[in-house]
Amino acid sequence: MSSVAAANPVVAEAPVAAPRTLVHKFGGTSLADADRYRHVAQLLLARDEHMQVAVVSAMKGVTDALITLAERAACNQADWRDHWHDIRARHGAAAASLLGEHAGATVEWLDARFDHLAEILGALAVIGELPREVRDRVQGLGEVFSAHLLGHHLQALGEDCAVLDAREVLVVGHGELGVDVDWALSAQRLATWRRQHPQKRVVVTGFVARDRDDHVTTLGRNGSDFSGAIFAALFNADELHIWTDVDGVLSADPRIVPEAVQLGTLSYDEACELAYFGAKVVHPQTMSPAIARGLPIIIRNTFHPDHPGTRITASSASSGPIKGLTLSPDLAVLNLEGTGLIGVPGTAERVFAALRNAQVSVVMISQGSSEHSICCVIKQAESTRARDSLLQAFAHELALGQVQRVQLTPGISVLAAVGDGMAGQPGVAARLFESLGRAQVNILAIAQGSSERNISVAIDSHDATKALRAAHAGFWLSPQTFSVGVIGPGNVGAALLQQLRLAQPQLLAKARLDLRLRAVASRSRMLLDQRGLQDDWKPAFDSAASQPADLERFTAHLLSARLPHSLIIDCSGSSEVADHYAAWLAAGIHVVTPNKQAGAGPLDRYQAIHAAAQGSGARFRYEATVGAGLPVITTLRDLVDTGDEVTAIAGIFSGTLAWLFNKYDGSVPFSALVTQARAMVYTEPDPRDDLSGVDVARKLVILAREAGRELSLQDVSVESLVPASLRQNSVEAFMDQLSRMDAALARRLAGARSRGNVLRYVAQLSPTLAPSVGLVELPADHAFANLRLTDNVVQFTTRRYCDNPLVVQGPGAGPEVTAAGVFADVLRVAAGEGARL
Repeated sequence: MSSVAAANPVVAEAPVAAPRTLVHKFGGTSLADADRYRHVAQLLLARDEHMQVAVVSAMKGVTDALITLAERAACNQADWRDHWHDIRARHGAAAASLLGEHAGATVEWLDARFDHLAEILGALAVIGELPREVRDRVQGLGEVFSAHLLGHHLQALGEDCAVLDAREVLVVGHGELGVDVDWALSAQRLATWRRQHPQKRVVVTGFVARDRDDHVTTLGRNGSDFSGAIFAALFNADELHIWTDVDGVLSADPRIVPEAVQLGTLSYDEACELAYFGAKVVHPQTMSPAIARGLPIIIRNTFHPDHPGTRITASSASSGPIKGLTLSPDLAVLNLEGTGLIGVPGTAERVFAALRNAQVSVVMISQGSSEHSICCVIKQAESTRARDSLLQAFAHELALGQVQRVQLTPGISVLAAVGDGMAGQPGVAARLFESLGRAQVNILAIAQGSSERNISVAIDSHDATKALRAAHAGFWLSPQTFSVGVIGPGNVGAALLQQLRLAQPQLLAKARLDLRLRAVASRSRMLLDQRGLQDDWKPAFDSAASQPADLERFTAHLLSARLPHSLIIDCSGSSEVADHYAAWLAAGIHVVTPNKQAGAGPLDRYQAIHAAAQGSGARFRYEATVGAGLPVITTLRDLVDTGDEVTAIAGIFSGTLAWLFNKYDGSVPFSALVTQARAMVYTEPDPRDDLSGVDVARKLVILAREAGRELSLQDVSVESLVPASLRQNSVEAFMDQLSRMDAALARRLAGARSRGNVLRYVAQLSPTLAPSVGLVELPADHAFANLRLTDNVVQFTTRRYCDNPLVVQGPGAGPEVTAAGVFADVLRVAAGEGARL
């Protein structure tokens, strides 16, 4: 026995899967024409459920066309017959295309229905009005036609398929809360119908039903989706698939946030919240039968049927606190305010009773704990009626001064952040408000339910797009996006633009940061782009696509995209551009620059710039104004911010002058070194800008101001290396006569060497002496005497670093190094705005 058992082991049979019943709901875009009907039929045939029910909408646009047709007939407009012919022809053409040689019976069936419709319309033209029952009967015909077209097409393909007119089985009532289904009677009628039509495939008309008086009625807008859920419940389905023209539910409206992500799962509660505030998702009414039965709803795309879509169930996987964000436009805030409201019971009841009597729907409610005011968000179309109802309801209190005002603010949108994951998680509201604050969006009213599933804020509609994008990025659902403009595409600017272009893919992938270059401007021209300049900006900038420079238009263009953040990078050396900084910062535009004109220019402008940044929260970063890419200003700011006191600053602040005097040993004339440095792009286009010492003086002023001293450029003693006779010449003339500098410098070098010293161009700020920049002798073993080529060095003497000063040293010249310093500031700004750097 054992050998037999061993040779013939008992193999357990695999369990047989229980038969599945699936209901598929197809919207009008999925059934727009004959080709789409074929596609839907093939989609159904490719799925082998035990029982398959397809609930269909009317062909795209037909329901609206039928309503318009009925209204024209009721007004006896002469062209109603033309519209009737158009709708009839569209359905007849679809039947002929779908069914070919089998189309005769279907076309005959359609003709009979359209002839009957013409009789109804003719009667409307006579009586001159459109009763509700007739409107319901007419507007629901699109679904009836659509169901027969799909059902007959499946039958022509050899499928055993039945067509169910929902008016034969579905019974509903209409109450204050909408449509209610008579489940018992509807189930009884469906059971009777199924005994006569036991087919595996059934096509059902959506949208239409009968009321309890057996009159034809409809389920209202979104009624076809509701029909899908109703029949999923009546057929005891395992799943409801709603087929649309999108891959599923997105985290935000992709028309506003192109980076919106597709959501794999949602809970019923999340879907209801998103749908209420206008997201393109299944209607809350549709979910009611599914919620009661725990029926999964899957949102699918008929144009992309292999995509898994979004699955809506009782609970969903959570990857973060927020699943999605929505915007509801065309709203208004109605505010009732008064000292007489405090502590008086029933005030809210009176407010909402007045609004109910005026047939005004309340979208959102907010009341302060002081009870001094109560406000609600309402539809703007109903706002005047709502305000008048409150004025009437509180007329007595207004007359007595117990209520001070009934205020209406139009042009409002509501931004809602939705997610089951926010329940019990601290900081979600803070992150939302921080994101909106950074984007310079003011919040007018706030509401959050006790379920902690939704935070809603009322904002000015002008800020709505920016707010949605900022919040979406704030919860890392999309990259932090900056509208970037660069001024001054010269040596440093061009190097920066190249660095930005090369770094963008990595920043986008790893840091979720999108630095979108939308504008480039020089002194004479500018290039503006709506979507963002891709690849190499220069050919487009040099082409006819550019236009005359206009900083007002440049600024308006950056703001026009309504992106969460705007950033201007000024790589010019222009004082005129620096004049705009305060206005830019006040408008919430971040400014990053290596331009020393702002930091060392007029003290009142400098103070206005910092005041604007402090007032708006926009960031002003200028690390590259001193030391190129070295962390000089950052180091100084850290010293001051941590309570240290700076007593003295000294250093070599010019990479150009550092290189010149590191190389100048008398073997070649100084003029030859200047010519060489200019050829290596170590100098400004006019070397006198470096040799005059004014640039070094500006850097000293910037550092002094950072250290807390109200220093101006005029306060600095500056030694110019340019002879007075060469200061007014053209650049070419100066270069030709440059050798006139050699003799004086040669004598100074010889004198210094005779004393064992070297020459260095040094800036100095001390407690006792006047600030100065100039050529000084230093011992050969001094730290400043042994620098590498273009190195800058800055020495901070502070209360903490008094015996051994703090030194920052490194390369301080060259377009690449300076551009890298500017880029680092850009990334600091981005990190401050929430980028994951």
